[in-house]
Amino acid sequence: MSGQYFNEPMVEMYIFETTQLIEKLEGIILASEKASNYTSDTIDEIFRIMHTIKGSSAMMLFNNLSDLSHSVEDIFFFIREEKPIQISYETLADLMLDSVDFIKVELEKIKNGDDVDGDASILIKSINHFLIGLKTDNGYENKGDFKKKTNGEAKYYISKTKNQVDIDQNAYKATIFFEEGCEMENIRAYSVTHNLKDLTEDFFYIPKDIIDNDDTIQIIRNQGFVIYLKTEKKYEELHEFLMKTVFLRELQLIQLENDDEFKEQLEEQQMMVENNLVKVPCVPQKETKDQEIKGNHCIAHQNMISVNVGKLDQLMDLVGEMVIAEAMVTQNPELKDLELYSFHKAARQLHKITSELQDMVMSIRMVPLTTTFHKMHRIIRDMCKKLGKEVQLEIIGEETEVDKNIIEHISDPLMHLVRNAIDHGIEDSEERWKKGKENYGTITLEAKNAGSDVLIIVKDDGKGLDREKIISRAKEKGILFKPEEEMSDKEIYSLIFKPGFSTNEHITEFSGRGVGMDVVMKNIHTVGGSISVESMANKGTVVTIKIPLTLAIIDGMNIRVGKSFYTLPTIAIKESFRPRETDIIQDLNGNEMIMVRGECYPIIRLHERYKVDTDITEFGKGILVMVEDEETTFCIFADELLGEQQVVVKSLPNYIKRIKKIKGLAGCTLLGDGSISLILDVGGFRR
Repeated sequence: MSGQYFNEPMVEMYIFETTQLIEKLEGIILASEKASNYTSDTIDEIFRIMHTIKGSSAMMLFNNLSDLSHSVEDIFFFIREEKPIQISYETLADLMLDSVDFIKVELEKIKNGDDVDGDASILIKSINHFLIGLKTDNGYENKGDFKKKTNGEAKYYISKTKNQVDIDQNAYKATIFFEEGCEMENIRAYSVTHNLKDLTEDFFYIPKDIIDNDDTIQIIRNQGFVIYLKTEKKYEELHEFLMKTVFLRELQLIQLENDDEFKEQLEEQQMMVENNLVKVPCVPQKETKDQEIKGNHCIAHQNMISVNVGKLDQLMDLVGEMVIAEAMVTQNPELKDLELYSFHKAARQLHKITSELQDMVMSIRMVPLTTTFHKMHRIIRDMCKKLGKEVQLEIIGEETEVDKNIIEHISDPLMHLVRNAIDHGIEDSEERWKKGKENYGTITLEAKNAGSDVLIIVKDDGKGLDREKIISRAKEKGILFKPEEEMSDKEIYSLIFKPGFSTNEHITEFSGRGVGMDVVMKNIHTVGGSISVESMANKGTVVTIKIPLTLAIIDGMNIRVGKSFYTLPTIAIKESFRPRETDIIQDLNGNEMIMVRGECYPIIRLHERYKVDTDITEFGKGILVMVEDEETTFCIFADELLGEQQVVVKSLPNYIKRIKKIKGLAGCTLLGDGSISLILDVGGFRR
């Protein structure tokens, strides 16, 4: 069923926490499978993760996820308690990864507001069958509620029901304090009580109405969540169990000498419920020294919070509007030719504060590539298993940070590039051995900063791209844009990004349909990036992706053509100059070019490209701006330079996009006088 009985913040928190746990679990499984060993710490961590997912899923009434998590938890309970010698790590990894995939699919359903109706019964059956086999292989047999080792004494599961007689019951009082800033403490408290049902059903808690009364959040924050319980568990076992509570800051566990306090508190709670006297106590105005110390201790540990990306997007939009508003004030035409010393001094201070605020907001949005890179471990693992190849992944520069929105656009391209490297590039072990290479192939993912851009490099040591085969297939598809003898290796290799292009003769699960690499190109261009390919026969292939750090605010140079304004990214400009007519030459096709220091560069007239009326058509009266994109350099002819300015990148209106895709435009912005300026995409002119 779906979470229709729960409000949105609870669902959002559930999705966030479960996603984090699943990603962590996937990494642990892959690392353990590679090492063919599960350490005691790893087993405890997996058990804790599945226990948490089980409890939170049951709390949200996602019973299929709760049941699946419980079955996985049973396996690792057995492994932790009995430490079996014979374990099929490969089969265990397959089952665990299948469970991870199932949970991921269900999480997507929750995000989309669909019913969480996936059938986990077959997977649970496979997991239970594996557990039975694990017990059998290690000399255990299932006997009802207990497990018996065939060559030793019987050991019993503790499974207390309401009808059982209290024998050697221990009474405890537990007080739980959650980490500051974790939010929804009442729901987290309910999750604790749900997990406690695995130990005992003889317990009660204070405050009682944690689900119905949101005011109990403040009680739990100030006084802690108090639980009285009776169980056969020893103090150490109960303490270990409660220490696994998510976002636990402090646990106070006391074993009661007798049942008196337990009974008194139980009677008092029953009377309060009967008389409807459950009230929220006043929060004390002053904290005691102990509370102050406790608060400081909490602050030392809780130094990070999770923020909805939508709020960061909104904050970035507001900062962008503030940058525009600042330009409108400081560059107001009414201030022209006025001597306003104090105003300009204040304007400089405002600009300093605005720039610092903008840098801070952008830094908050920056996310390391670590998670994106490590997702490739799973892809490599699954493909190697199906294709019978051996490949290892090497990661360099994973701490490099890029904008959150850009991360979302490069995840799919990276996946396609890694899949292609394994399917097309890396040879099988026998072929590599014949070529004198290592039996296993290596794929390297590297990220590094380059000015205001980030370079992501995907490198493999496979057989490389077949130049002649690419040309042959391109001729068949009719996508050669000039004679092959005039094409450089780089231009030929870039043909693999054309829609429908594939060098595979047969369609397989992974390739051959001609889709994938064109998606890579499209996604990279969407974020204003570029992609290039280099390859050497039997040495390997290197694909370099160049993407901007952020999409929101850029340093730009404003230029004018007639009554229209354009903005060039400062990072793309090499120089600007007023040309002489004698420097202009024409090639055989009549295209205009200019000779600068012995090199010829093509010229693009903006007024001709965008059909703009202007009186300045002679080169001697206008200005040329030399720009560079990757290894291509050319000159843009405009009327005049207006000056440098930080601009907020806004996408073009949809009605313009729907009518026609105009090459060379990346978006638009507002200038200080309120005029609209079109932002030029330097790479788009040459595509």
